[in-house]
Amino acid sequence: MVSSEQRRKQLAREKFLRQQERRADARRKARIRNSLIAAGMALALAAGGAYAATGGLNGDEESKENAADKPNKPSKAPDPCDDPAKGKPNGKQWEKEPKLAIDESASYEMTLQTTCGDIPIEMDAEKAPHTVNSFRFLADEKFFDHTPCHRLTTDKQLGVLQCGDPTGRGMGGPGYTIPDENLDDPRLKGGVYPAGTVAMANTGKKDSGGSQFFLVHKKSKLPPKYTPFGTVSESGMKVLQKIVKAGTANGAPDGPPNATVMIDKARVTKG
Repeated sequence: MVSSEQRRKQLAREKFLRQQERRADARRKARIRNSLIAAGMALALAAGGAYAATGGLNGDEESKENAADKPNKPSKAPDPCDDPAKGKPNGKQWEKEPKLAIDESASYEMTLQTTCGDIPIEMDAEKAPHTVNSFRFLADEKFFDHTPCHRLTTDKQLGVLQCGDPTGRGMGGPGYTIPDENLDDPRLKGGVYPAGTVAMANTGKKDSGGSQFFLVHKKSKLPPKYTPFGTVSESGMKVLQKIVKAGTANGAPDGPPNATVMIDKARVTKG
């Protein structure tokens, strides 16, 4: 017998899926109305045909729309995550990148307290100082609090969970951009981002990263154009795999996660 709590969660999930379907429909209509795709929306294909993680993965909106057009079946996997904490994104904006104020020789850890569990991330301040500095600033400003992880890819060559957009549509950011860093990291040899890598999303143009980032849940083919700045802990990878196992809401290899992945709180601490 289904409990009242289970029924409540089921109804909430159905409402969420309806909202995603309406958003996909609105994007398709907008694409028809506009003959040109705005700068930063086009997605460069990675070697081997994989989708590139663009950004703010402003995202491959066109690919997501096309995926939504196909007769995919929504995931029937149960939602493994809890209800989000009460609150909404603060939507703060800034004109300029924050002044560099971190100790590049120190260790920093970002913890994403999500509805699916905590995801600790060890950040590399020495190799990506501007990126780590920006994340510390945004976390201190509570910019990431109550924001969704809006995109999950499970393609054979690309497996990422994308977060960091307060709008939840793949086009939001903090109002400023930061420079690309650490693109010569030896871990990216051969156009591969290893599982556990945390990297910046961008528009495909140089130095266009903002607040959106992606967590690599399996070895992914991508050109070295997306700043790698952190590594997910072992416990964080277990949370990430739980999210991946639930699949996408639209049943496609690229779409909103079926799991209700919300960042209730993000904090950066100095080791």
